[in-house]
Amino acid sequence: MAKPRTTFICRSCGAESAKWMGRCPECEAWNTLEEVIAAKEPVGDLNRLQRTTEPISLAKALPDHEVRRSLGLPEFDRVLGGGVVAGSLILLGGDPGVGKSTLLLQAACRFAQKWGTVLYVSAEESARQVQLRAARLGALSERLYVLSENDIEIILAHINNMRPELAIIDSIQTVASPQVAAVPGSVSQTRTCTHEVMQVAKALGIPVFLVGHVNKSGALAGPKVLEHAVDVVLAFEGERHTPYRLLRAVKNRYGSTHELGVYTMEGTGLAEVANPSAFFLAERPTGASGTVVVACMEGTQPLLVEIQALVSPTPFGGTPRRQTAGIDRNRASIVLAVLEKRANLPLQTCDVYINVAGGMTVDEPAVDLGIACAVASSLRGVPVDGDTVVFGEVGLAGELRSVRYSDKRIAEAEKLGFKRCVLPHATRIREPLGITPARAGELAQALNIVLA
Repeated sequence: MAKPRTTFICRSCGAESAKWMGRCPECEAWNTLEEVIAAKEPVGDLNRLQRTTEPISLAKALPDHEVRRSLGLPEFDRVLGGGVVAGSLILLGGDPGVGKSTLLLQAACRFAQKWGTVLYVSAEESARQVQLRAARLGALSERLYVLSENDIEIILAHINNMRPELAIIDSIQTVASPQVAAVPGSVSQTRTCTHEVMQVAKALGIPVFLVGHVNKSGALAGPKVLEHAVDVVLAFEGERHTPYRLLRAVKNRYGSTHELGVYTMEGTGLAEVANPSAFFLAERPTGASGTVVVACMEGTQPLLVEIQALVSPTPFGGTPRRQTAGIDRNRASIVLAVLEKRANLPLQTCDVYINVAGGMTVDEPAVDLGIACAVASSLRGVPVDGDTVVFGEVGLAGELRSVRYSDKRIAEAEKLGFKRCVLPHATRIREPLGITPARAGELAQALNIVLA
């Protein structure tokens, strides 16, 4: 009998290697290679090939099978692209204790009340523990069933027998297949269990949520094939010492990956934030230098965030520090260089600290002007008018470039009571406006308007 061939797979990036190495050659992580038995090569079968479906021309009208069902949580539905699709496999990841189980339990109850039976599989907690949490959240429903089991074959057998309208497995790293000789959470177990769940979900047309753990670096634990196999990857973020939670779509085969849902953790569960802009600006200081409000976009949703900057002389003439939170450091360095070269701001001898208040992370070019205004305000000690909002991309020549969705940004600022908007000169907007537009073609001109 031939000896089965083995290979080594990295738990972090999914890279394969013929031999074990202490450090993964792809992601350079230490002690992440795990030995697995390689699958046998498939043997060609003409009869099997003759049974496959025929190719279809894309020019012909195809049936639409993308039927969406609402979860009953508007923010959750918007991040998913309008609801869950039949047969879709959705992976929800987040730090321990951030509220993944709470969010899915609330969604399961709403879904059960509207559409039918929901099966919640808990591989980490007992049925009694899940029931106590559901009672605290007010998420008890006659059509919401809980199963405490970690054997994937038993779980799939219950799904096949019950045929629920929605299934939730919490979590994929704690279930195991008896056919695989490995501990739960290993590369082989996670890959096998995900593949079996995917086959059942597609065959029965049942949407399935998988809860995933994250590692120390914040990435989803397990092999990368886990993220490749699922249809949607959601990231649930938030700090334990703050009440807010952010739901982002990292991958979505049925919608946009730029949507953002904002929640607050309360005693009765997670509550949706209907107006995230007002939520993030609620504690904005008045009359303080180094702070400015920027209109940015999260998918199709306009969002106003506060950019803060602190500029102080570098002690003892050392190398100036550049530290950012919520903003790409490389992008911030470019804006600082443009401020020095084009606006003649002496930043080469100053430490610069930039932060997005509220723990938000923004990565679009429209915040460039906000970064520049906040840094200049802190350096000069001149506060920005509290009724002013800014947005625009800063070029290396010091010019201001227009960005998309200007009308939505302005409408959001107007709704929150802002009186003036500083924006690039080439921006096209619809008139009339309830807010005064202040156009600027260059960065120096915009700074004079903001800090006048």
